[in-house]
Amino acid sequence: MEKKIAIITGASSGFGFLSAISLAKQGYIVYATMRNLEKAVMYEEDHIPKEIRGLIHIHQLDVTDGSSVQEMKDLVSSIGRADVLVNNAGFAGGGFCEEITVQEYRNQFETNVFGVMAVTQAILPVMREQGFGKILNMSSISGRVGFPGVSPYASSKFALEGYSESLRLEMKPYGVQVALIEPGSFKTNIWSSGKQVSEKSQQASSPYASYMERINKHLDESKDDMGDPQDVADLIVTLAEQNELKKLRYPVGKGVSFMLELKKWLPWNKWEREILKRL
Repeated sequence: MEKKIAIITGASSGFGFLSAISLAKQGYIVYATMRNLEKAVMYEEDHIPKEIRGLIHIHQLDVTDGSSVQEMKDLVSSIGRADVLVNNAGFAGGGFCEEITVQEYRNQFETNVFGVMAVTQAILPVMREQGFGKILNMSSISGRVGFPGVSPYASSKFALEGYSESLRLEMKPYGVQVALIEPGSFKTNIWSSGKQVSEKSQQASSPYASYMERINKHLDESKDDMGDPQDVADLIVTLAEQNELKKLRYPVGKGVSFMLELKKWLPWNKWEREILKRL
């Protein structure tokens, strides 16, 4: 039987890297793509089980660069098969709405939304013509719940959720299945790279400085409750192997399903108080 093909964006670390390893262990030929090939050191022999080294192929892919996406489209067309696409590439921008530039919002959307759209369009013709395939879009609980200080990230994930819902309905008649993975907090957070937080919101002179301090404190205190990223990779393998993706959304992580249910049923004023009292 011909081996299944999986394409993963943002595979240099985190969910992407663990998913590449997990899918290869399942017997997939994995095309692990990343913007910066210098980060491919994670795939050196010391990090990869011997039995799967020949199944993982590293490729450069900048999801915001049209020519780079075209190269990936040409590669997949030459292979002639694509079983699973994991749209994982992304980053989390933060800060306060008053201080975040419109350009920073655009940069967030270029990767988290338009990058997903570009790569999906590149892979869809092969999936549609073969009559099967799965597209797994990495969303977040922030695609269902807006939190203070993360409006670029939350708005991009809300947009991804709407796009994925439409995409699922469009592609189901052609045998292509679409699902959203919605992780909560997993060992890392958006403040791990200061360059992703709007510069003004990092300054002591910001009118939101004390608010930012409370948010950072809350994140630090929550680290012990963050989940194991391997759980997300395991979910990706499970969905890849299922015959039918019966749901559009797959929340994953400690307390995620409870929080979503709480938001669904609580009146807004009570929900708002619940969020703000934590900060």
